[in-house]
Amino acid sequence: MTAMRASRPLAVVGNVNVDLILGPCAPWPEPGTEVMVEHDDLRVGGAAGNTALAWAALGQPHQIFANVGRDAFGAWLKDGFGERANGWITEDASTTLSVGITHPNGERTFLTTTGHLPRLSWASLEGMMDGEALSGGLLLVCGSFLTNSLTGDYGKLFDWADRHEVEIALDTGWPLEGWTREVREMVRAWLPRCRYLLLNEVETRSLAETENVGEGLDRLQTQLKLGGTAVAKLGANGAMAKAAEGEPIRRPAPKVSVIDTIGAGDVFNAGFLLGIATGQDLARAVDGGIALASRAVSTAPRRYEFGEPQ
Repeated sequence: MTAMRASRPLAVVGNVNVDLILGPCAPWPEPGTEVMVEHDDLRVGGAAGNTALAWAALGQPHQIFANVGRDAFGAWLKDGFGERANGWITEDASTTLSVGITHPNGERTFLTTTGHLPRLSWASLEGMMDGEALSGGLLLVCGSFLTNSLTGDYGKLFDWADRHEVEIALDTGWPLEGWTREVREMVRAWLPRCRYLLLNEVETRSLAETENVGEGLDRLQTQLKLGGTAVAKLGANGAMAKAAEGEPIRRPAPKVSVIDTIGAGDVFNAGFLLGIATGQDLARAVDGGIALASRAVSTAPRRYEFGEPQ
């Protein structure tokens, strides 16, 4: 599968931070001890950052809207995005750092500092965004539970998108306090403003309050904007999607030798939305997301291609 040039503008807003990936580590170390691991990788991270890096690697024009901290890591992050980071706000805070510990079973544990992310605001974001340039495009909104100030102003962001005929794709991420009743109510209030919902399997079941992911997709799809599509990312089992019309689709993932899965869902988002932006049907767009994520998690250094995964 070869990448196509998107006919609609692509953009992402949300969390960009530093990722330090270490592992594999098993079992979890006892307090006061030290363990050696085979793999380390210091890289640009965060849901928005991972998605934008995948688009950049594919040569796809896009925009990314984010903020950084006022330290060496903040400057390093901006350097990683070149001219696309020119409008980013530098906050009077340290840059958020996330340490990801990978485990042999494919699971991972994150330790993340608060840092700059909660300070990303609509007031700073609005000045970065060019409504004319993004008109008719797709805007991925992610990292909802890390960008506290902006999340509180999602209504203003959605209003802006409606005015400029920009469709919203939402990937909330995992709420730090879990899927409480209050969190579910807050997210459900966002859904009627969104054209696409991109969650993993556990998030889908948790938000929809069901143990069946297919049933969860059905429930969530009906809460989206008219004509909306809900997608559940299933990791090694591929992905499922439910559009307004037709039966749910389920697409498998190829078997690959996994190196690390951190950011896999973000890379899926990049491939899926690129497919939508090029006019592909839902099944092909899902296949594109799976193919791109499969390549990324099975290569080191990471590669972002639509060919057969290694």
